[in-house]
Amino acid sequence: MGLTTAIIVLKITLDNISPRRKSLIVSSLYGLTVSSFIPKILFIVIISILFFTNYMFSEMESIIIIPLIGLFSGFLPFFIIMYAIFNAVYNFKIYHPKIQFQNLPKAFDGLKIVQISDLHLGGFNYRFHVLEKAIKSINSLQPDVIFFTGDLVNNYAWELIGWKKVFKKLVAKKGKYAVLGNHDYGDYSEWDSIEAKQENFNAIKQFYKDIDFKLLLNESQIIDVNNERIAIIGVENWGNPPFKQYGDLNTALKNASHMPFKILLSHDPTHWNEEIIEKTDIALTLSGHTHGMQAAINLKGNTWSPIKYKYQHWAGMYKHKNQYLYVNRGLGWIGFPGRLGMRPEITLIELSCKKHH
Repeated sequence: MGLTTAIIVLKITLDNISPRRKSLIVSSLYGLTVSSFIPKILFIVIISILFFTNYMFSEMESIIIIPLIGLFSGFLPFFIIMYAIFNAVYNFKIYHPKIQFQNLPKAFDGLKIVQISDLHLGGFNYRFHVLEKAIKSINSLQPDVIFFTGDLVNNYAWELIGWKKVFKKLVAKKGKYAVLGNHDYGDYSEWDSIEAKQENFNAIKQFYKDIDFKLLLNESQIIDVNNERIAIIGVENWGNPPFKQYGDLNTALKNASHMPFKILLSHDPTHWNEEIIEKTDIALTLSGHTHGMQAAINLKGNTWSPIKYKYQHWAGMYKHKNQYLYVNRGLGWIGFPGRLGMRPEITLIELSCKKHH
């Protein structure tokens, strides 16, 4: 009865507050719910296993062992989840893959790419200093280019208030480029009108101009070094249902089809299988979107996450013949306000020319 009453009161409260406060409250409750229910579920699972395997305790053993099981299944998961929420969620990790290509122009040998993705700025709750730490790490890598592969916000342009001065600090020698993610279109919110949704979307696109990022909307850009060139191609969000497909690869490739070396920015890694490999000569695709589910188990260099049952490509580097995909694990969070075994990622990718023997 108490839980039912609390849910009704919460529903009424959320219906009468601003979207900004609502999103913060919902995220906090998500974390509280996970930290409360997982220990209980774990306790039930352990006791059930013992029961169904006919593992019986004597009365004296039960007095000692069952409380110990309750203590183990209660406190240990609770403290792990608290660590995920209050520490690991902003414990940024730099991944440093290196890739060799035969057709990379010599002028781009040693090109340093920094990729970031899935910021979901609403989750930072205007804690500018947290992300400034990541930006200092990025600048210390001295990137030639910075690529952002979508989901700047959760839904709303107001999440960007105050962030301009933070992102203006990002420095790249040859340019900064971005594409949109599924959360950047405002599709997951209710709007008073079509015009209100479009105004929100326009404000998000304007933010990229304000921070000196070139937002690629189904288009390409050419980078020229010593009369040698590579193409940077960016598509709008492309995903399998229920995600909408705004991306148009053919349009994006129009001005770059003749370029011998192409890098594609596409938010959703499912795009790679569907339209990239075997169908194009795009050498490197950079994606995000999955967050690696913000949770994984790491054992002896192997990483396992339930997200693998939803996405074939969900974290790190993948290769098909001479084509590569890198899936960034995301820098922010959505839903559960924490990370467990799946640290937020800054990617430094170094490209080099493959030596001919």
